[in-house]
Amino acid sequence: MIIDKTKKSSIRKAFGKTLAQLGEYDNNIVVLDADLACSTQTKMFQDKFPDRFFDCGIAEQDMIATAAGLASEGKIPFAASFAMFATGRTYDQIRNSVCYPELNVKIIGTHGGVTVGEDGATHQALEDIALMREIPHMTVMVPADCRECEEIIKYAALHDGPMYIRISRCNVVDIFDEKYHFNIHKAVVVEEGTDIALFTNGETLAEAIIASQELKKEGISVRVINVPVVKPLDVTTVIECAESCKFIITVENHSTIGGLGSAICEVVSGRCPTKVYRIGIHDEYGQSGKSDELVEYYGLDSKALVKRIRTMYKKEIGTNND
Repeated sequence: MIIDKTKKSSIRKAFGKTLAQLGEYDNNIVVLDADLACSTQTKMFQDKFPDRFFDCGIAEQDMIATAAGLASEGKIPFAASFAMFATGRTYDQIRNSVCYPELNVKIIGTHGGVTVGEDGATHQALEDIALMREIPHMTVMVPADCRECEEIIKYAALHDGPMYIRISRCNVVDIFDEKYHFNIHKAVVVEEGTDIALFTNGETLAEAIIASQELKKEGISVRVINVPVVKPLDVTTVIECAESCKFIITVENHSTIGGLGSAICEVVSGRCPTKVYRIGIHDEYGQSGKSDELVEYYGLDSKALVKRIRTMYKKEIGTNND
């Protein structure tokens, strides 16, 4: 797979455009926002369908409760805000008003992870996936690029049940083409390898692919698996990779506590115990800085991944040879 980091697109615009297109085909789709329509790009839907758009103001708890009410009457509400506020401020409403009765509410958390940038720690959701995946009945998805985002939004509109979809603020590298088809049940192997199984999603997928290709030049074979669905996790693929590779690495723009890495560990610890290294944000808050600077600072860029994976590989191979 060829990755060109100079070719990036706005995943938020892909979300907004797809949602507006879906609105043409289903009058039951309604959109709610928390005074952030320009930032979340739900304004595209608002401009086309003002009578089906509800600006709830800076009151995310009311937004989720209203979405639950609309869902109980047969509507398909998409409720959007920054991931920090869409999940943290509204946890009680999501747990008890959406997931407990299994209502058909789609929660879109934009501006996830440290790639929020200059807004800093208060706006950088590093716990949102952990919060959402622990709630019964909730589906959790993290698209890596615009094409995957489009597919996931379409899936959400057509399938019943509570869903949390996390997208980034920054533009993302184009990875998948028009042939890509999203499957809720499958993680996708995007780079083949036999030494290491590397699981990732979201913006870090492109960095992982580039790192994998660099490491192959050194004779280190890294299998990169895109995991757009954190819950329900594709357990079969996780076990297959754990059994066929020497060890596992997870990379995520999220806390290493409770996110993708934790989900992988939960699977392998009970079914095929395997060494797992988790790369992400280690039990700390984010900070203010440019998106690219923060990705580099937290060791999520391809250059840092090459160094970290090389070190892990040498440690494991040395251990195996003792």
